[in-house]
Amino acid sequence: MAKKVYKHRDKSPNFLGQHLMHNKKLLHEIVDRANISKKDTVVELGAGKGALTTVLNQRAGKVLAVEYDASFVEILKRKTGENAVTKIIHQDIMKIRLPKEKFIVVSNIPYSITTPIMKMLLNKPSSGFQKGIIIMEKGAAKRFTSQFVKDSYVLAWRMWFDIRYVRKISRNNFSPPPNVDSAMIIITRRKEPIIPNKDYFIFLGLAQYVLKQPNATIGLALKGIFTTSQLKRLRRNLGVSNDAPIGSLTAIQWGIVFHTMMKYVRRPLWPRVKKK
Repeated sequence: MAKKVYKHRDKSPNFLGQHLMHNKKLLHEIVDRANISKKDTVVELGAGKGALTTVLNQRAGKVLAVEYDASFVEILKRKTGENAVTKIIHQDIMKIRLPKEKFIVVSNIPYSITTPIMKMLLNKPSSGFQKGIIIMEKGAAKRFTSQFVKDSYVLAWRMWFDIRYVRKISRNNFSPPPNVDSAMIIITRRKEPIIPNKDYFIFLGLAQYVLKQPNATIGLALKGIFTTSQLKRLRRNLGVSNDAPIGSLTAIQWGIVFHTMMKYVRRPLWPRVKKK
């Protein structure tokens, strides 16, 4: 399995220098935490030379191994040629079509496109994505799982998915070692979403609006949406003080804010998603 640092080459952001994971115990731990069975379709983003792929194809019903590096694809073909479970997809990660059926992602993803990959998996709550065991750069893992939320898209993900930091993975598990440590995170689809799928963009508009200043007090951040009396009632329902920063709210508390807005605030006052 390769830890990837992308370079501009062959007009693809995914042609790279590799840091291969060599710790077999860690590879098995990753697959064990995924808790996959022969009923599962597993997507591996950045299969490298197949160290993780060969463990996955012993457990899963179908493995879709995505790899752009042509030399690695040849190695993958040799390693998995006799295994009908594995399908090798020789393509740029960011250009693949994700399965329509339910699927699990078990991957060691490239540092430089960590956020785009996460958005690809999590920005569409109606997709078939169910669970992920993902190895990524430690700083990104901390940001995606921090109790204090600064990014609107990360907040939106939490309405449909639980994202949990598992542990640090030392750079010494890779050869050659990268400059920074990695971390393992687990993503699990909520059995009951906090926000209905159909309201994704309405919630995202709210999140973008209020997280322009994550350290602002709840009253200040929500002032343009709720009236003074509505804010007073909302704070009471949230169980927070007047000076609590908006970025400190939990996913459940955000659900309360959203549903309160939907019920009591006139639609013209709902914040809209800003197009980038």
